[in-house]
Amino acid sequence: MKHLSILIPEGHLILDTIVGTLNLFKMANSYSKKIGKTQTDVFAIDLVGIANQSVTCHQFFEVRPTKTLAEVKQTDLIIISSIVGNLEKALVKNKPLIDWIRLRRIENEAAIVSLCRSAFILAETGLLNGKACTTHWEVHDQFESKYSKIQLHPEKIISEDNGIYSSGGAYSFLNMIIYLIEKYYGRETAIWCSKMAEIDFDRINQNQFVIFSGQKDHNDQTIKEVQEYIEEHFAEKLSVEGLAKQFAVSIRSFIRRFKKATQNTPFEYIQRVKVEVAKKSFESSPLNINQVMYNVGYNDEKSFRKIFKKYTGLSPLEYRRKFNREIALS
Repeated sequence: MKHLSILIPEGHLILDTIVGTLNLFKMANSYSKKIGKTQTDVFAIDLVGIANQSVTCHQFFEVRPTKTLAEVKQTDLIIISSIVGNLEKALVKNKPLIDWIRLRRIENEAAIVSLCRSAFILAETGLLNGKACTTHWEVHDQFESKYSKIQLHPEKIISEDNGIYSSGGAYSFLNMIIYLIEKYYGRETAIWCSKMAEIDFDRINQNQFVIFSGQKDHNDQTIKEVQEYIEEHFAEKLSVEGLAKQFAVSIRSFIRRFKKATQNTPFEYIQRVKVEVAKKSFESSPLNINQVMYNVGYNDEKSFRKIFKKYTGLSPLEYRRKFNREIALS
């Protein structure tokens, strides 16, 4: 029998990532025995905390570990429950947990999984350096800025790199757990769990859920003014050269400063602003694809479709069908 450690970090937790993970693995254990694939549970499961005391979630619920870090010397799979709030403070509070994860990887060769924002905890172990990772789209810029040695794949819901896994934002953790169940129990059990829990099977992309609000958490006032100009004049024919000239910055310096401040090139930023406006139009207006395309400053349908899919993972038509209020209710 293998051992699963569902970690309970200190700080503000997302309770669902603990309960959902526990319930799905219990379902998998039960079904695997039911169909005769195994005689015993595939995983013995523990909720593991830094200390033997309850951790409060959402100010209303308490979760008590079944074991402490010190009591778990051998484990095969570590799943780090998600955290919210001030991530920097959370990393300080969870230093013992970070050290324990690193040790269990070295001594037990344990597989490690981060759910949503707990990618920050995993990144602090150093085990992700040079490897691929994903996390909630809302903290992509913060993650990239803090961990330059990690290859962030912001579009992915599931990332796997040599036994180290990470999931995208919020409830996409459910897709990660189903993915792990398929790996350890087989596809039949994974499909059964996905049907019983009504989880969309094989969903791998989170781009369609990203809300781009512009990266303005920096101190370069000129670049902020450029960002505001782009957001106000998105329908116009904007060029990197024209913007640099308008704001009296050399083209080379402009591109370098813009990338440093926003984690995007000026050209990427222009595209993302246009796509975000197009998304909102598809969600709330009766305009057709060509009308929206023209309104955001594109004249070539093929180019518009290509750029839209690059940032959302869906074609304009697919996005409109999925998120338009009137279509969804019809």
